[in-house]
Amino acid sequence: MKDSPRVKHAVEIATKAHEGQFRKTGEPYIIHPLAVKKILEEWGMDEDTIIAGILHDTVEDTSLTLNDIKKEFGESVAFLVDGVTKLSTARNGMRDIDTYLPETRDNFLRLMIALGDDIRVLIIKLADRLHNLRTLSALPPEKQKKIAKESLEVFAPLADRLNMGLLRVEMADLSFKYVDPKRYDELKDLIDKYNKSAARSLKRIEEEITEALKKEKIHFELSGRVKSIYSLHKKLAKHNQNINEIYDLIALRVIVDDITDCYLTLGVIHSLYTPMGGRIKDYIAMPKQNGYQSLHTTVITKDKRIVEFQIRTHEMHEYAERGLAASFYYNEQKLTENYKKGKIEHLPTNLLWITELQMTAAKLREGKKVDLKKLKLNLFADKIFVYTPKGDIIDLPKGSLPLDFAYRLHSEIGDHVVGVKINGKMSNLNKKLEQGDIVEILTSKNQTPKSSWLDKIITPHARQKLLRAINIRERNNAEKKIPPIKKK
Repeated sequence: MKDSPRVKHAVEIATKAHEGQFRKTGEPYIIHPLAVKKILEEWGMDEDTIIAGILHDTVEDTSLTLNDIKKEFGESVAFLVDGVTKLSTARNGMRDIDTYLPETRDNFLRLMIALGDDIRVLIIKLADRLHNLRTLSALPPEKQKKIAKESLEVFAPLADRLNMGLLRVEMADLSFKYVDPKRYDELKDLIDKYNKSAARSLKRIEEEITEALKKEKIHFELSGRVKSIYSLHKKLAKHNQNINEIYDLIALRVIVDDITDCYLTLGVIHSLYTPMGGRIKDYIAMPKQNGYQSLHTTVITKDKRIVEFQIRTHEMHEYAERGLAASFYYNEQKLTENYKKGKIEHLPTNLLWITELQMTAAKLREGKKVDLKKLKLNLFADKIFVYTPKGDIIDLPKGSLPLDFAYRLHSEIGDHVVGVKINGKMSNLNKKLEQGDIVEILTSKNQTPKSSWLDKIITPHARQKLLRAINIRERNNAEKKIPPIKKK
């Protein structure tokens, strides 16, 4: 694909602006913006987004100003570059990605504002992060692990929330390789061995499916999908490391022309192989929260091998792979003006959570008060956001209990818990916290940590703090029981 004159001009300006700057790899810095450009092009993003991707580091790292960009490329591009710059500033201000404590709340709100301005800002940032992960080997080990951990816990879940499946998989696997290299290599070897043993059987299954679908005159594309390393890691954790309970290590994907053919194909597959009970999922009739659509079925083949099939249309497949970026491509959306006019109807139903960020950002920019207690932050699918009575935001894993919350605030608070109020009402320590709860911890100086509390926590952080407090208490009690040495 040939670059347009505007894109060529952006490359020239970025090259000049970054002249004399180098990456940790030793390459000229311009290599990075050009890589971001290529990624955005692969995602099918509009020209303004691609130009903003080329220029995304200029305002922060060079003498180029937003006014310079506005004069050369217009308000839309300047608006996007400004958003990416704000997002970088907000992220750098966060001390710990696992915790949004009171001192980091303002930075979190700044991050939310940056996301709320225009969702293309986030897509540029995801492209930026992907290339950084691809070149992470050039950094010192400590820096590698920090960036990888942040990518695994923040950016990969965001990609998933936008249903950008290919991006999520690549980000998660690249990150996991640095977060836990030993486990990564173990699982990679496991997958490679499984693929080798299954190759002949899969070839026969593909031939059988191809023959049967051709008989029904269904136009189709057939391909294999190997489970990603990080996905396997998470699945094994759920199934006590028993790989025999993982039924989707290898999946065959059938892409057809329309929804009717999806269901016809499902019938053909079930006529050939025995479907496993409870393993048929209709995400076409009931899409996932992020908009993913497909039919899934797990079958037992004639040679007793367990195989998962995914059946979807071409458009469903594009959305499953590229998510929101695919929506931009299909609808040729120019969003900046719509955002400024307050128009949000262009977003698919499954992405309406984004509108809440946009509306909140608009209120904050206008200096209006925002009721944080009513704000639902669904960016992280596996986390919940709860609040202190003062409105400070605390994020915790789903399923967390009041003691997890207390120890997240401070170990001194956790050690002296006597009760909890949830949303103004007395509750008990076994009550699971939910999204948006206002949690007030009641304490007493006379209270001491108890061993029975170990059954009332789920987070490693709280468990570590509690065990430490119990050990100190037991050691102190033991010392008190030792009789003093009598002087002769």
